[in-house]
Amino acid sequence: MKATLVRLASLIVLASLSSCTAVTEESDMEVYGMTGQTQAALNRHFQNAAMEFGVPAELLKSVSWAETQWDMVEGEIGTGDRPAAWGVMALRGEQLERGAKLAGLSADEVRTDPGSNIRAAAALLDSYAEELKLDRTRLGAWAPAVAKLSEIPDEEGLRYYVVNDVYGALREGRKLEIEGGEIALEIAPIDVTPDFESPADDTYKIAAGTTDFPSAIWRASPNYNSRPAGDIGKEAMVIIHTCEGGYSGCWGWLRNSAAQASAHYVVSESGGEVTQLVREASRAWHVAASYECSRNSNHDCWRNGYSTNHFTVGIELAGYASQTRPAGQIDKLARLVCDISRDQGIPRDRIHVLGHGQLQPWNRTDPGATFPWTTFINKVKSYCGDGGTTTPSAIVIDSNNAKNNTSVAKVDVSGNWKSSNATSGYYGTGYWFAATESVSDAAEFLFYLPKAETRTVDAWWTAGTNRSDAAPFVSFNASGKEVGRTYKDQRANGGKWVTLGTYAFSAGWNKVVLSRWANEGKVVIADAVRVR
Repeated sequence: MKATLVRLASLIVLASLSSCTAVTEESDMEVYGMTGQTQAALNRHFQNAAMEFGVPAELLKSVSWAETQWDMVEGEIGTGDRPAAWGVMALRGEQLERGAKLAGLSADEVRTDPGSNIRAAAALLDSYAEELKLDRTRLGAWAPAVAKLSEIPDEEGLRYYVVNDVYGALREGRKLEIEGGEIALEIAPIDVTPDFESPADDTYKIAAGTTDFPSAIWRASPNYNSRPAGDIGKEAMVIIHTCEGGYSGCWGWLRNSAAQASAHYVVSESGGEVTQLVREASRAWHVAASYECSRNSNHDCWRNGYSTNHFTVGIELAGYASQTRPAGQIDKLARLVCDISRDQGIPRDRIHVLGHGQLQPWNRTDPGATFPWTTFINKVKSYCGDGGTTTPSAIVIDSNNAKNNTSVAKVDVSGNWKSSNATSGYYGTGYWFAATESVSDAAEFLFYLPKAETRTVDAWWTAGTNRSDAAPFVSFNASGKEVGRTYKDQRANGGKWVTLGTYAFSAGWNKVVLSRWANEGKVVIADAVRVR
């Protein structure tokens, strides 16, 4: 014991441990119960594990915060069939087994007892520090061990986890208040920089405006394919999942081809950030089940037997099905689902917005028994400003009618227009193009309004040097009267929505046309139009 205390002297000062007095390692499961709520007893376990294994207590706290927000989680199969995570340190699979062995514990103790769970994680970090020959006296030097503990296979996700999640918690500080305002657990801010070589920030961020959800960050996953043609491939439902892990570990794993899984979006624990992995128009791999209408109020029984992924948009929530969802995450999720439902014409109700566990009940429960469905759906409707009717408040007209809700949106082009997907950045599955010349042969984007309204019109195209610098977009109301005209330079601003103008439309079928009547020798691109 003396040798251990000598070895830890500098660490105890560095990590600002409030106490190094040993305490009895009794079980605290009566404190946590089935709710998994973190209480003050956790602090004893962090301190004792730090002393026993020579790992800074504040590092253990920050890893636990990044993984579970200091919550005692109960395992469920994770994204891409990752092994279930357990306890305040979210240990899983072979790593849990190895940590238990190193700490002289059973795997069941590590899964169910908070102190045992923390000891197993500390034993793993200790072994990694020895293996990597780390300088234990510097908190920043532990970064490679933290990276190894995370098991995140994607470099960008790994960097985010180490620098932003774990060491971010150390730099900024974290605290847990319990009833009465008492601080049960705390990390005081520490000025520390991790010793970690990784890609620069801008390697995983691209320009704003290139994602389907405007505030999302694009982090592409290779795990997707095209939706099938026709109604079976039309986006018709939104599926809510939980990652069964932290935010960066979730999207970091789903960007790994070995995962053979993905989702369209991942929402962080706080709701402060959203990652988009797959375009909404593409088929993400997020539900490993064929659709059965008996699990969804006998709705759309004609879809029975088809892959649920064909016609759904998948959203992963950072965290665990056993946890209560943070208010900020629910709020951002509501904004995201409003945006998806508005763009794709998906009704905002419990038949069209579902939980993963509802469609795959034999091995999933996410988003969990405590998910606030009524509050959430009401928030979605509130942000969309309607009662969740089938007519979307924003209408997207794609260049591919198979992707359109043809009761409110359709496209019409002559045989002179050619289809292509040769230039990246297109909306949906591709686009139409035609040479400019003095002819009346426009691509028509038609949309139906049940009543007269003033709407803003946006267009999407792929940019290129052979595009027209003055592509004519003309808007007409249902009676055929021109209500607006603008000219756009299609050599620039590709791969995002560009506003054409705000115009007064009438009840019935209105349209926005892209004319070929422009200076010859160029092409115009008819990709998609949004009316909002």
